[in-house]
Amino acid sequence: MKIPFVDLRAQHEELRPEIEALFANVIDNSTFIGGLLVESFEKDFAAYCESRYAVACASGTDALKLALMAAGIRAEDEVITTPLTFIATVEAISLIGAIPALVDIDPATCNISPAKLAAFFMEQCRLGSDGKMINAKTGRRVTAILPVHLYGLPADMAVILRLADQYDLPVIEDACQAHGATVDLNGKSMKAGSMGTVSAFSFYPGKNLGAMGEGGAAVTNNKRDNEIMRIWRDHGQSERYVHLSPDGWNGRLDSLQCGILSLKLRKLDEWNERRRRAADWYKERLSDDERIGLPVEPAGRKHVYHLFEVRLNNRNRVAEKLQSSGVATGYHYPIPLHLQKAYADLGWKNGDFPEAESAARSLLSLPMFPHITEDQVDCVCRQLKIALS
Repeated sequence: MKIPFVDLRAQHEELRPEIEALFANVIDNSTFIGGLLVESFEKDFAAYCESRYAVACASGTDALKLALMAAGIRAEDEVITTPLTFIATVEAISLIGAIPALVDIDPATCNISPAKLAAFFMEQCRLGSDGKMINAKTGRRVTAILPVHLYGLPADMAVILRLADQYDLPVIEDACQAHGATVDLNGKSMKAGSMGTVSAFSFYPGKNLGAMGEGGAAVTNNKRDNEIMRIWRDHGQSERYVHLSPDGWNGRLDSLQCGILSLKLRKLDEWNERRRRAADWYKERLSDDERIGLPVEPAGRKHVYHLFEVRLNNRNRVAEKLQSSGVATGYHYPIPLHLQKAYADLGWKNGDFPEAESAARSLLSLPMFPHITEDQVDCVCRQLKIALS
């Protein structure tokens, strides 16, 4: 049995009549940029995220950039984030001239470690003359915390928000892999993306909520942030040819993608539950094998399994054997960000973030998508155990 890493065709076949009708409607109306489809999706996605506003934009990277700018991050500021994530997280920091300050991960969850984050503030930072946090090693202002809800599991937001409040820092959520994930806070279930000052989502096709092309959205409860992000994403203009900001660019999301996302948004919770069911199948079949480290779901945090990661001592060899048996897999992410050539000038080296380095060497992503069948999961698990023998 050949098993793809992700099957996008299956979800589009489920919605094919609606998608084809949408294409016809867009052609008939020929409103390709802006309009009701964009406005409707932004309204519905904001409501889904339990937030007041959503600003649709061209990519998750643009969403992160908008979020950082709206939070007031400036050139040479430091933004705290994780070394184990897709490069867009730190790329967006670099795009506005800021500097990433990395904190190692919790090996159990692969999210930024709350304990190491607290230690970073206690051991590496001091208060400046203006009462703001300064990284004592670099002399730069520490201006925000950017946790990543990696693989669909929310970071430990209770601790992160408490630290942010203690040190008077905004929190910018990278929720690009966590559409629909939740965190229990103060007796209430909170959606990923609803807890930060501004939050970012990606709609890359393979995401839990994916477009049929690139796309993203920045989400906020702040009216001013909503207004300025709309100006920035549209060449800095408030209306046609009236440009209020020199910091704008073409970061719009087209109406066709917004229409597709609106169709898929209605299915998102169902598709997330299918992912969770598939994760349960994996765990049931693999939990008796001590050679396989399985993902965890801490109490109070609901995982939506954008990816299903297992830890293996001989990851590369196992992946090759699975590939030869017809099972597609992936690495997320094989080189942690502090060891990427793109950030060599910041002086990080092997051993600086050992937990992230260990995860990067050992994590293997197994096939995961809403329409994966129990028979397919059976086959993956069977072939995985054969590959380990």
